[in-house]
Amino acid sequence: MINLDLEVPVEQTLVLIKPDACERHLIGAILAHYEKAGLEVTQLKMLRPARERVAEHYAEHLGQPYYEGLLERLTEHPVVALVLAGHNAVARVRELNGATDPANAAPGTVRALYALDTRRNSVHASDSAASAAREIALWFGKNYI
Repeated sequence: MINLDLEVPVEQTLVLIKPDACERHLIGAILAHYEKAGLEVTQLKMLRPARERVAEHYAEHLGQPYYEGLLERLTEHPVVALVLAGHNAVARVRELNGATDPANAAPGTVRALYALDTRRNSVHASDSAASAAREIALWFGKNYI
């Protein structure tokens, strides 16, 4: 008998716990949310990022009316950058985080629980495997991937 039960590959994804969540002492609660879902924290650091790093991270938003405010918010206080690993990690983390606007986030998601509004939505997560690779290299170095 042929076993067609192929194992889904382990992915890595980047999460940023944003300043609004760090300032409210929610780091542990947010990490627990991911770990309870079976995701593994493989890298973690707290830092106050340089404007250049945040600008590179959010380069696709350049020219948007919210861009400057986004850069300002993410550089004025520390963030926690982490790499999570697990099967379908990118999609699972995005589902666990919920919609960007907490008013539209499903109950029990990180943003439904902790976000204050669209601008202070507590977390960022990579939106694709390609974005995850780029973002992980940006925050943890090219040798990490």
